[in-house]
Amino acid sequence: MSKRNSQSAKTAARERLRIEREREAKRAKTKRQVIVACSIVGVLAIAGGIGYAVVQANKPTHWEAVKDEKVVTPANTTGTDGTTVVIGKDSAKKTLKIYEDPRCPVCAQFEQTVGPTVKKDIDDGKYKMQFVGATFIDNKDNGEGSKNALSAMGAALNVSDQAFLDYKAALYSAKYHPEETTDKFKDDSYLIKVADAVPELKGNKKFQDAVEKGTYDAWAMAMSKTFDDNKDGVKGTPGFVMDGKQLTADSQGTPLMTVADFNRVVGEALKK
Repeated sequence: MSKRNSQSAKTAARERLRIEREREAKRAKTKRQVIVACSIVGVLAIAGGIGYAVVQANKPTHWEAVKDEKVVTPANTTGTDGTTVVIGKDSAKKTLKIYEDPRCPVCAQFEQTVGPTVKKDIDDGKYKMQFVGATFIDNKDNGEGSKNALSAMGAALNVSDQAFLDYKAALYSAKYHPEETTDKFKDDSYLIKVADAVPELKGNKKFQDAVEKGTYDAWAMAMSKTFDDNKDGVKGTPGFVMDGKQLTADSQGTPLMTVADFNRVVGEALKK
C-alpha cells in the first residue's frame, strides 16, 4: 500500500470520527434541552397546582358568598332585609321574641313540650311572636344544616304564616329533628321530605324550588346576623324576650322548658 493511500485512509477515519463526535454532542445537547424543558413544565405544573389549591382554599364558601348577595325577602316579613318576622293578631298588645337555632336540641325539646302552648296563645291573641333565627351551631362543626333549614323556613314563610309555624314545628319534632352531631338539615331533599308533613307545603313546587335553588339563602344569613347582633343580650337558644327583658325560669337563666314555667313567667310579663 502506498503512503498516499495510507494517509488518505487515516484522514478519512479522522473525519468520520469527528462527524460521529459532533453527532453525539448534538444528541447530548438535545437530550439536555428536553430534560430542562420537562423540568420547567413540571415546576410550572406544581406551581400551578399549588396556586389552584391556594385559590380554592381562599375561595369563599357558598354561605360566605351569599352574605354579599342581594337578599330576596320572603312574604310576611318586615324590617331590614325582611328579618323581622312577627306572627299574631294585631290586637295583641305585646310581643314575645323567641330565639332559636334549627339544629338546637334544646329548642327541639322546647318546641315539642311548650310549642303547642305558644301556638294556642298566638291564636288566642295573648301576644304576638317574633321569631329570630340563629345558625351558630353550624360554626362548631363547619356545618350547613342550621343555615339551610333557616333558608327553607324562609321559603315556608313566603307561603304563609301558618305554613311557617307548621314547618317549624315539624323540623323540631321528635320524628324529624336529628341529633346535633348529625348535620341532616344540610340536605335539601330531607328538608323537602319534612315539608310533606305540612299540608300547605306538601307537593308545593314553588316551595321546593325555593329550597333547591337557595332562594332565601341570603335572607337566612341576614337573619343569622340579626341574632349575632341582637341587643337583648341573648347568647344561646332557646331565648325569650318581652319588653326588652329576657325571660327565664329562675335567676340562673334556665330556659322556659316546661309549660308550667312558661305560663308563669310569660303570664307575669304580660301583666307589666
